[in-house]
Amino acid sequence: MTTALTLAAGDTAEAVPAAARGATVWLTGLPSAGKSTLARALAEHLRAGGHRVEVLDGDEIREFLSSGLGFTREDRNTNVQRIGFVAALLASHGVKTLVPVIAPYADSRAAVRARHAARGTPFLEVHVATPVTLCSQRDVKGLYARQAAGEISGLTGVDDPYEAPENPDLRIRTQNRSVADSAAELYTFLTERGLV
Repeated sequence: MTTALTLAAGDTAEAVPAAARGATVWLTGLPSAGKSTLARALAEHLRAGGHRVEVLDGDEIREFLSSGLGFTREDRNTNVQRIGFVAALLASHGVKTLVPVIAPYADSRAAVRARHAARGTPFLEVHVATPVTLCSQRDVKGLYARQAAGEISGLTGVDDPYEAPENPDLRIRTQNRSVADSAAELYTFLTERGLV
């Protein structure tokens, strides 16, 4: 499939300036791992460099695109596939699409990768590898406290599965690191991939 950026049949990705190359960067990890914070920091850095960037935040997608879905495995998969479709569409039109979404199941993430591959669109899986003990200390949304109090169940990584990527494109360990350091590591990674 050709994209709006392809000028002729023989063009390669290298013929398109890095700032105009789209890609999906999927940041997977536990709740409160720092996915959204990292995505926003990276987005700011990329925009400063002239890149078109969108952040598909998991909470916003839940509210506006997947509001009727629950948290069963099937509903989580549907949510991930919807986000993956939108991400692939944006990325195919030259947008750096940052997706800080848990996506707890490996098969769901693999299906999104396959969708991108079928379109010839780069897909990079980044595991924001923050230990659950640190995530529960951060507890940005109060989910760990609510789960411990018995108010909710099905919290990913606690009483619902999280299948950490075995071979992500990049694994960022955030413990004892600043957001700026983690974002710089991800920016360097994108540079090495010819996307910056």
